[in-house]
Amino acid sequence: MSTAQLTSLLTNRDLDRLARLRLNASRRFTNRARGEHLAAKGGTSTEFCDYRDYSPGDDVRFVDWNIFARIERPYLKQFHHEEELHVAIVVDASNSMLFEGKLALACQLAAALGVVGLRGLEKVSVTLVGGAGAQLLRPSSGRMNQRKIFAFLEGVEAGGETAFDRGIELFLRQHRGRGVAILLSDFLSAEDFLRPFNLLHGAGLEVMALQILSPGELAPELAGDLRFVDSETQATLDITSAGDLLALYHEYREGHAERLAALCRQRAGRFVSVSTADAFETIMFDTLRRRGWVV
Repeated sequence: MSTAQLTSLLTNRDLDRLARLRLNASRRFTNRARGEHLAAKGGTSTEFCDYRDYSPGDDVRFVDWNIFARIERPYLKQFHHEEELHVAIVVDASNSMLFEGKLALACQLAAALGVVGLRGLEKVSVTLVGGAGAQLLRPSSGRMNQRKIFAFLEGVEAGGETAFDRGIELFLRQHRGRGVAILLSDFLSAEDFLRPFNLLHGAGLEVMALQILSPGELAPELAGDLRFVDSETQATLDITSAGDLLALYHEYREGHAERLAALCRQRAGRFVSVSTADAFETIMFDTLRRRGWVV
């Protein structure tokens, strides 16, 4: 008999695989509170809180051998320790994210990264920016709060003209705690992202920027005379012989990605660019693992 799915965003198989992952964040951004991120330093607390699947490299001293003897599958006992990581997931819900499934993929990845954070005993919040101000799902911890994150992301509606940096300002007004800010956006805007990245870094958040582009943005097929309409501002631009501008477009897009990557590196953060043509499973379980976002 099949088990009912918890969410339309992720399959039960995805959830099972996510339970084996942990966020690979910089420890210098963690709080002096309670969580999993002091485990390698040997936290002093012995308060048991949960089980999770064993992953290669985990300390075998924490394997529950009684469970292993019964079902022949290793589970790791988890304890409260002395540091807590706040995982702030920020999803761009502006109009441009509706193009070719970008917002849908962003919500899938946000849900997956939220699950990884909750399973790792981190405090997780989700914020939507770019729409009508900033909508916040307040921080929670423990896997019992997965459904809350799923319901919030399943109800996302795109729209609005709030600039990205303004959305980050509104988010930080409500945010408390150090940790990581995972930004899911196409980052397609005329604004300079220096200021929002500085604001996040100054708030003690490691910036992990995941750019989501569509095939039409990565390899547009244009020819003849065209009128472009900005999905955010509705401004128009008439172009003659669009094909002649493709080389310039690619040069700008690649330069923009390089600048975003540099902004992240300069603030001890990370940057990854993906396409909606890539399967969610490939991005989450291959790309992000190879790039060191999750382990």
